[in-house]
Amino acid sequence: MTSRAILTAYYTIVIREIRRFTRIWAQTLLPPVVTMTLYFIIFGNLIGSRIGEMGGFDYMAFIVPGLIMMAVITNSYANVVSSFFSMKFQRSIEELLVSPVPNWVILAGYVSGGMARGLSIGLLVTLLSLAFTNLSIHSLPMMIVTVVLTSALFSLGGFINAMLATKFDDISIVPTFVLTPLTYLGGVFYSIDLLPNFWQGVSLLNPILYMVNGFRFGILGVSDVNPYVSLGMILVFIAGLVFVALTMLARGKGIRH
Repeated sequence: MTSRAILTAYYTIVIREIRRFTRIWAQTLLPPVVTMTLYFIIFGNLIGSRIGEMGGFDYMAFIVPGLIMMAVITNSYANVVSSFFSMKFQRSIEELLVSPVPNWVILAGYVSGGMARGLSIGLLVTLLSLAFTNLSIHSLPMMIVTVVLTSALFSLGGFINAMLATKFDDISIVPTFVLTPLTYLGGVFYSIDLLPNFWQGVSLLNPILYMVNGFRFGILGVSDVNPYVSLGMILVFIAGLVFVALTMLARGKGIRH
């Protein structure tokens, strides 16, 4: 394929993905905003007023970066896993498989679509948080790079989950039993400095901890871990998932039967 044809194929997938989640915005964009509003009210205003400060900041300001990242993670993942599995279920994925579109273009298109939804939700939640607290950006480049890479990472995870899934129930297993526990234990609502030494060590095994703290460093300038280590780990995970996803596409794993 020529470079122009490749760009056309890529843009076609991305635009279709964006239109898909914007067309049903009441199901894709509105629920996360409502959920985050409840988090801000319950954890930020009601419980936060009793907790006071954490990490040298008002509790509401402390949890905002984690809540934004949580919204980005879940929505980036959900968009790709539901979209690609629906293509498999409807057997319309076969149209892409018989076309001359390279596998990396297919992967890039779906990941970009997932990132578009995840980052859109992140922006909406960020704007919403301004109604509850004042945010001062400590490092804009760190904030942007962390959230973009994290969105890409979990879009890749959603793609792999969709390829392995054989029924609709399979696409809810990872978000329910993996993503949700790791997110809640990833330092969204607390600093790991509050934990005993043993549990601090256990928390360091949680990859989402690094993403949340890298983003928190970009906004507040505080982090439980080295933010540059966080970026390095995210890049390593992305490289690993890209390799896995492309290998599975090349072998037709979960697609060709």
